[in-house]
Amino acid sequence: VAQRERPGETAPTSAYSSPARSLGDTGITPLSPSHIVNDTDSSVSEQQAFLVVVAIDFGTTSSGYAYSFTKEPECIHVMRRWEGGDPGVSNQKTPTTILLTPERKFHSFGYAARDFYHDLDPNEAKQWLYLEKFKMKLHTTGDLTMDTDLTAANGKKVKALEIFAYALQYFKEQALKELSDQAGSEFENSDVRWVITVPAIWKQPAKQFMRQAAYQAGLVSPENSEQLIIALEPEAASIYCRKLRLHQMIELSSKAAVNGYSGSDTVGAGFTQAKEHVRRHRQSRTFLVENVIGEIWSELEEGDKYVVVDSGGGTVDLTVHQIRLPEGHLKELYKATGGPYGSLGVDYEFEKLLYKIFGEDFIEQFKIKRPAAWVDLMIAFESRKRAAAPDRTNPLNITLPFSFIDYYKKFRGHSVEHALRKSNVDFVKWSSQGMLRMSPDAMNALFKPTIDSIIEHLRDLFQKPEVSTVKFLFLVGGFAEAPLLQQAVQAAFGDQCRIIIPQDVGLTILKGAVLFGLDPAVIKVRRSPLTYGVGVLNRYVEGKHPPEKLLVKDGTRWCTDVFDKFISADQSVALGELVKRSYTPAKPSQLVIVINIYSSEHDNVSFITDPGVKKCGTLRLDLTGTSGTAVPARREIQTLMQFGDTEIKATAIDIATSKSVKVGIDFLNY
Repeated sequence: VAQRERPGETAPTSAYSSPARSLGDTGITPLSPSHIVNDTDSSVSEQQAFLVVVAIDFGTTSSGYAYSFTKEPECIHVMRRWEGGDPGVSNQKTPTTILLTPERKFHSFGYAARDFYHDLDPNEAKQWLYLEKFKMKLHTTGDLTMDTDLTAANGKKVKALEIFAYALQYFKEQALKELSDQAGSEFENSDVRWVITVPAIWKQPAKQFMRQAAYQAGLVSPENSEQLIIALEPEAASIYCRKLRLHQMIELSSKAAVNGYSGSDTVGAGFTQAKEHVRRHRQSRTFLVENVIGEIWSELEEGDKYVVVDSGGGTVDLTVHQIRLPEGHLKELYKATGGPYGSLGVDYEFEKLLYKIFGEDFIEQFKIKRPAAWVDLMIAFESRKRAAAPDRTNPLNITLPFSFIDYYKKFRGHSVEHALRKSNVDFVKWSSQGMLRMSPDAMNALFKPTIDSIIEHLRDLFQKPEVSTVKFLFLVGGFAEAPLLQQAVQAAFGDQCRIIIPQDVGLTILKGAVLFGLDPAVIKVRRSPLTYGVGVLNRYVEGKHPPEKLLVKDGTRWCTDVFDKFISADQSVALGELVKRSYTPAKPSQLVIVINIYSSEHDNVSFITDPGVKKCGTLRLDLTGTSGTAVPARREIQTLMQFGDTEIKATAIDIATSKSVKVGIDFLNY
């Protein structure tokens, strides 16, 4: 039995407590030069047979699902039309809004939640919990945990995990109901492979959070984790764009005439034409994806690069892919970048404009006192926002809810009209029908900060050597429907590459996610978003190692807290790639070893105590039970890390006894 260390034997402790030191006798030290093993065959056999793939696009502003039966993968069905749509907003997704009763039980989702909330008596409405645009919280929270809160419209707090689980559960029930109606018999959840899309620029904790929410919603169980794929939004878009035929997209660049239109009228006319096409085919919710590589792709050669710009409600995600022939697999060339530059930014600017005219104190008060009327005002703004266009000359009218006009008079003692006259906002006038009348310039000004951020981000990306020779730029996501954004991208990059917009641009990601679920192997190479490694002890080298890291055990001098790297941030990782390292217990008599896994956004990490290093997993391996057999003097503990879809699994194997332990990397519970 290993003797416990007496406190006197350790080197003087440094100012902060060192994780390795407090572990006592469980440390490990590297055994051999490390090597990488590519083990791609093992993953193929695990394919379970699913009857159908259902993808959920859980968006910041709107959400939806689509599905395809594995027997007829060329048909993608988009979910049924939802009850209650908005004027000026035609789309097959539903708003990402959720309503809980005063007892915090799930009540409704989407248009139904919004309309019910709106019809409540104002005093009653204050008791109900209404949430919208809550997905952004996962992007903006630095220290996301299972306990992160969201704030409802009435100011009350609820657990984010609960809300996300309610939403996913709702989609699960809707989808299974629709599938059962189609099949004419009860459809089992176990027959479904689920795909949920997340932004590529999300940090690992947010991606893991989605998976946890799916477990809680009963989409899949942690034991059958393969039944759920977490797909990255721009990758899904990319997969769909590969299937496009020329009549399914609009080309914005002036390089070539499309369908007989020359460049200058393409933006307007091509889009109107496409909208007509979409309108005519709206009744059909089934999209045929021809099993071909679309015409655009037939022009791409091995090694060609293209950028996918996924601009949604909350974030903009930029991903650079490269074609690998013969199968046309995709390779991610540059790690995903982007930021919170979605169409929500336009809403914030509108809010700031209202502050300017009516006072921030009033607007904030109005939101809390009349939450349903505030939602109404934002819906009215949304439909006008969609009418903004570069060449528009007539003003845009936004109806102010009666309770806004009424409450303002009570609050300030003068009328809304007076406020508008008094404010020095030039482009916004009061119309006699009780509307805010905005000039097109005023509306365009609301778009400007968000669009400028997107263009600037793209400019930075185009400066990178990996991105210099891009052939195509695909503009996808809900915000890509905005003519102002299309025009800005065209003006800035039209002479560098061809700019292409799929017609049903808001559904691109959804359809791509279904295709991904049918064939997850299509994405072959990703960039690791983080550096991963484990904490080890190394032999202490005088002059090379900092003195505060010295640890003396049984007369051996160790350098503690060393970060032994498995993979670096931004390194290419093939799907299913295994990285192996071998370690040996620092002390031969150890009965247990603990391997701690750490991650960092930085490349050059030396010690686990460096700033920005976070613990994200622990492997505990019991070394007992070998008394009968001869244990080699230097016992080998093999540690493997497998880089899967968006999850990473780690395994430790005691070679002498072939005992092993597995763990999924966890970013939420440490």
